[in-house]
Amino acid sequence: MRRAGGWGSVRAMSSTTPRPILLPADRLQAALEAITARIGAAYVLTADADTHAYLEEPRGLFKGVTPAVVRPANTEDVAFVVKTCAELGVPLVPQGGNTGLVGGQVPFGALLLSLNRLNKVRALDATDLTLTAEAGCTLHQIQQAAADADCLFPLSIASEGTCQIGGNLATNAGGTAVLRYGNTRELALGLEVVLADGRIWNGLSRLRKDNTGYDLRNLFIGSEGTLGIITAAVLRLYPKPRKRATALIGVTDVHQVLALFRRLRTVAGDTLTGFEFLPDVGMEMVLKHMPGAVRALQGQHAFYALAELTSTRQDDDLGAMVEGVLGEAFEAGEVEDAVIASSEAQSLALWKLREDLSEAQKFEGGSIKHDVSVPVSKVAEFVEKATLAVEAHMPGLRTCAFGHIGDGNVHFNLSQPLGMDKQAYLDSWEAFNRIVHDIVVSYGGSISAEHGIGFLKREELVHYKDPVALDVMAQIKAALDPAGLLNPGKMLVAKGE
Repeated sequence: MRRAGGWGSVRAMSSTTPRPILLPADRLQAALEAITARIGAAYVLTADADTHAYLEEPRGLFKGVTPAVVRPANTEDVAFVVKTCAELGVPLVPQGGNTGLVGGQVPFGALLLSLNRLNKVRALDATDLTLTAEAGCTLHQIQQAAADADCLFPLSIASEGTCQIGGNLATNAGGTAVLRYGNTRELALGLEVVLADGRIWNGLSRLRKDNTGYDLRNLFIGSEGTLGIITAAVLRLYPKPRKRATALIGVTDVHQVLALFRRLRTVAGDTLTGFEFLPDVGMEMVLKHMPGAVRALQGQHAFYALAELTSTRQDDDLGAMVEGVLGEAFEAGEVEDAVIASSEAQSLALWKLREDLSEAQKFEGGSIKHDVSVPVSKVAEFVEKATLAVEAHMPGLRTCAFGHIGDGNVHFNLSQPLGMDKQAYLDSWEAFNRIVHDIVVSYGGSISAEHGIGFLKREELVHYKDPVALDVMAQIKAALDPAGLLNPGKMLVAKGE
């Protein structure tokens, strides 16, 4: 891959100190003048007070730098911005709701293209079970539009009130319903994408079957804005569930969580929509720091499982099904305590205990996070082995392993020892990466399950990814973005960096 316009690219001096791109003033000015004439001065932000919110990412790992934030209103304006920048050699970073956790949405000197004005639901067809939405629609907005039509859009993540569907698609977001419905990739039928030269690919198909060549849709999903900018999508809807059962279960170890999952899946089948787990240390953090969190079970338990069953059939007695499975698990000694929600409010309260965990960790000092996946059958072994390894490396470390056990995705987060200096602790991130990721790979796992690569994990990708796969990825990048102007410095490490 060539460097953008010969100016160089972002280089990692460490995992958290990228080198900003330096933009020639004459080309930048020409680009901004043309863009301003097209979309209006009110939507080209240059003052620090106006750009600040776009440059601070959620975990505080990176501080972005940009000469301007541009906010086009429609696909044609996005295409104009991209074409103008391509002609002048100005690099662009597309951004949705700015909720990404690996720095993929952060500009390091490049122009920032915000998609938050592309926020219309263009169409919804309850017969086709499809919804066509622009990239700047929030996930909650799409969920609500589907619900209003008595349908379900099942993607659900903690940031759904602010994250945008374009970013969800660009990172192939996961969430709590992957077990039943799959990642975002499985929820998209078609895309509209602005290519690096400013052309618009209209792939907004509503078809379930279309076997006419390369699968361009899946090429752009998960590409983190490095191959093209997603501006709209046709999303897959489902019939709205009529029945729901949610249970919180306390167990003595992570192996029992996995045993309970197998037992429940055997009985519930595809009505088992979600199956999450969290450790006692995480539960106590939530109860200590998050307003409204209520202890649902008596006493403390080493691990907790959160199971949810849903069905579109009114006559399904999901509560009785869960009770039956838990009764067998009690008799087998796999469960210490359990509660089944008896109302929607109680169900939401149980989910809050899981969904608030990442936020609660912030109150406990530095947190070194690993978004990894292993085969479901190996989750318990991985959690035990990795916990022993990291705690041997740093005594007093508090391991908080939680996540989506039903699809093998573990958020293996490490909270700093009590009393330790936060920055001194965070400086050990790379050492913990090697410990954790080596174990992940030994189980045939992935170093990124649902958060993507961005800037944070570029070097880790080089370390672990098959060299042939990396070479193919680089060739695809060179073919679609030969000047390296789309989200430079993200995902792939360019030659010469």
